[in-house]
Amino acid sequence: MNIKTLLANNRKWAFSIKRKNPNFFSKLSHLQKPDFFWIGCSDSRVPANEIIGLLPGELFVHRNVANMVYFNDRNCLSALYYAIEVLKVKYVIVCGHYGCGGVKAVIESKRLGPVGSWLKDIRAILKRHLPEIKMLKTKPQCIDRLCELNVLQQAENLCKIKFVRDALRKRRLKGVYAWVYSLRDGLIRELKTYK
Repeated sequence: MNIKTLLANNRKWAFSIKRKNPNFFSKLSHLQKPDFFWIGCSDSRVPANEIIGLLPGELFVHRNVANMVYFNDRNCLSALYYAIEVLKVKYVIVCGHYGCGGVKAVIESKRLGPVGSWLKDIRAILKRHLPEIKMLKTKPQCIDRLCELNVLQQAENLCKIKFVRDALRKRRLKGVYAWVYSLRDGLIRELKTYK
């Protein structure tokens, strides 16, 4: 596969969409009004729109390695603020996935240059939950449990941000949802809802 293949795929996709719905792109180009904001992992196996059955324009997306929410990450905070205050989304979803490479790197104590410092909070989560993690029988079980604990922590981090708290309190935002996606069966597991 190469870049020319991607451009050819794009043309096929655009023509297919136009054939099914001739007004799709003209409508899409005039309005962005999604109800959902998604914070997910950069992993290429987790296509946010597709796994929840939404079309372009129906989901505002921010992705980074291991679906992290840092209070000093201007990129994430800018996207989050824009989603809540400008687009007026009603739901914020933090969705990790089982088998996350970032989480696996923490479990295996790998140092990966800038990614290693990016994952510092997952190391802290692991340290806090080490007795629970050590009780699990296999490394994949440890990785998957740490994926869940990380998603829960990131959703909690979101709820500590003032404009998120205000939106929840005023009921402009209906909830922050912590989910984990399984690459093994394509299903999402709901972990917790924060309201």
